[in-house]
Amino acid sequence: MTDAMIEVGEQGPYHVTGGVPLVRTSKVESEQGEPIAWSVDERLEAKDEYWLCRCGASDNKPYCAGKHQDSGFDGSDAAPTDGYSERAKTLGGTGVAIVDDRGICSHAGFCANRMTNVWKAAKLIDDDPELQKQIVEMVSRCPSGALTYTVDGVATEPELPVQIAVQRDGPLLVTGGIRVTRSDGQTLEVRNRMALCRCGHSNIKPLCDGTHKEIGFTG
Repeated sequence: MTDAMIEVGEQGPYHVTGGVPLVRTSKVESEQGEPIAWSVDERLEAKDEYWLCRCGASDNKPYCAGKHQDSGFDGSDAAPTDGYSERAKTLGGTGVAIVDDRGICSHAGFCANRMTNVWKAAKLIDDDPELQKQIVEMVSRCPSGALTYTVDGVATEPELPVQIAVQRDGPLLVTGGIRVTRSDGQTLEVRNRMALCRCGHSNIKPLCDGTHKEIGFTG
């Protein structure tokens, strides 16, 4: 387990320690406009410790510029502190099963294409190896970890770097098992991937719930 950590400031920024690499990332889309992969666009300065904006108002995004102090930002914690397995539901599949926790979805859009979506396909993958492979790949790109899969009952995760990726006009994509501590001192379940709010308006802070799309957040 990595020593890297993200501490959520009380009404303030994310305090990142442990020399976590920081990059900018964006979605790669198909000719039909469907997201199919992630692209690392830029590697950003990341010292042993740094502070990242979570109020959405910084003029130096993704870094904090102190705007939370006069922007009216409400950083109250609301993210669940119980385990993913306690909240998630199995959508379908036996040997390979698709699991979902809708409550932490960041609405990145990798879960559907012109032909199908994860919820429909999960019920069919036992009889279609090609569909199973396709759906597992889609689930593995889910940045929040709302969608996962198990193999013979064992949770299986893609290998991801210890890293924070700043999604263009979206959340911080945290990977590699970085510990996140809420401003009230409670630690979120350590996971391989999660999405942290960067627009300041999520209802489950510090986690992202997709609100950045509704408000037209940019940065």
